[in-house]
Amino acid sequence: MRTDEKLNMTMLCDFYELTMGNGYLKAGLHNRITYFDVYFRTVPDGGGFAIAAGLEQLIDYIEDLHFDEQDIEYLRSKGIFCEEFLDYLRNFRFTGDIYAVPEGTPVFPREPMVIVRAPAIEAQLLETFTLLTINHQSLIATKANRIVRAAKGKAVMEFGSRRAQGSTAAIDGARAAYLAGCCGTACTISDELYGTPALGTMAHAWVQMFDTEYDAFATYCKLYPGNATLLVDTYDTLKSGIPNAIRAFNDVLKPMGVTKCGIRLDSGDLAYLTRKARQMLDEAGWESCKITVSNSLDEYLIRDLWLQDAKIDAFGVGERMITAKSEPVFGGVYKLVAVEDDDGEIIPKIKISENVGKITTPHFKKLYRFYGRDTGKAIADYLCVYDETVDDSRNLEIFDPEATWKRKEVYHFEARELLVQIYKNGKLVYKRPSMEELRAYCASQVDTLWDEVKRFDNPHRYYVDLSQKLYDIKQSLLNRNNQ
Repeated sequence: MRTDEKLNMTMLCDFYELTMGNGYLKAGLHNRITYFDVYFRTVPDGGGFAIAAGLEQLIDYIEDLHFDEQDIEYLRSKGIFCEEFLDYLRNFRFTGDIYAVPEGTPVFPREPMVIVRAPAIEAQLLETFTLLTINHQSLIATKANRIVRAAKGKAVMEFGSRRAQGSTAAIDGARAAYLAGCCGTACTISDELYGTPALGTMAHAWVQMFDTEYDAFATYCKLYPGNATLLVDTYDTLKSGIPNAIRAFNDVLKPMGVTKCGIRLDSGDLAYLTRKARQMLDEAGWESCKITVSNSLDEYLIRDLWLQDAKIDAFGVGERMITAKSEPVFGGVYKLVAVEDDDGEIIPKIKISENVGKITTPHFKKLYRFYGRDTGKAIADYLCVYDETVDDSRNLEIFDPEATWKRKEVYHFEARELLVQIYKNGKLVYKRPSMEELRAYCASQVDTLWDEVKRFDNPHRYYVDLSQKLYDIKQSLLNRNNQ
């Protein structure tokens, strides 16, 4: 048991990564350069795309990557690690290269979100935390972006901290939600750490603490005249909540000349109540009062509220966003795709399975996205071998790697590489964007997708195609292993 207070997150790894590392060293393979891809196989909720997130926390992890003496002693106590391996860990640092798609990028199944090129032990020890942070934040960012799009331009606030699976899930989940389009979060520490705006006014307990609902509302308006959003469903929304809110606005805010205010509904038939609330507020001269709703919302409920002519200005979304309740697993994997021999030649590797979806795409790869020069919209993604270059001044025929007879000629397009280098020889070479830059980038990149890809139900399949060279290498390895 550790005797200090700070956890060394380097030890947040699967035990097999350590046993394999020990084995690599004893087998003389520890210095072999390996290539691992991080990718996912299916989009959560049957969606058309996912949102990449979590890179910032991976960088923080790598920057502090080390084994201290308590870790070494713990591993020695297991009785299966040689002293040479323990000495290796004592002096451990990451010396490899990492490539990744920037956070906020729309991504698709079976294309690398992160590529790790490093000596075998180093690459293996990154597996768990890389998957943990990329899987979790990409999952929440993907769900949040769906909800934000369902809101049709109305503000969405992340309200889920108390329902998250642990403190880190709450903090980093709020970050991912903001990156993907939420306007802020109820999670105060996330604002302190990442600059995701902390939002919130009152709970039902505030109203219950006072002798009357009106006293609770009037007091809050006096204390926070610039942020007076009143929770009106503690007792009876239409008979007391909204009338008392209007009275407090008239008695406290109006004499101050304050017109910015709001109410929030957290229960009941939200479509009906918001229509009635809008009518009552407008008739009282408070057309400027904003209506916020919460209560176990998700993209489907929000879509239904619009169909029922709800009058809503903002949404507070909690448990179904922060836990991605409808499909709470992203499913990213970390797979070996190549190694280097003693002469530095890259040797592609493949994993074969009876489950076709689990067959890997071998080799050290580049990932391109093709954009129409006339529309600015994304056409397809294109995976090729690291030494290939796409000439977008010429037409290019692409094909579906699962049904090769499906072919398309791409013309008048711009090819952009998506993977950027994060680490080179163990040194961070990537300039970390601010949260506001990431948020703006995410919104702009989602806007490059056609509406058909962004449908919630039965979205158009966006193609991730292989170059002919990469396809041939994959087929050659499949055929060789089937002989």
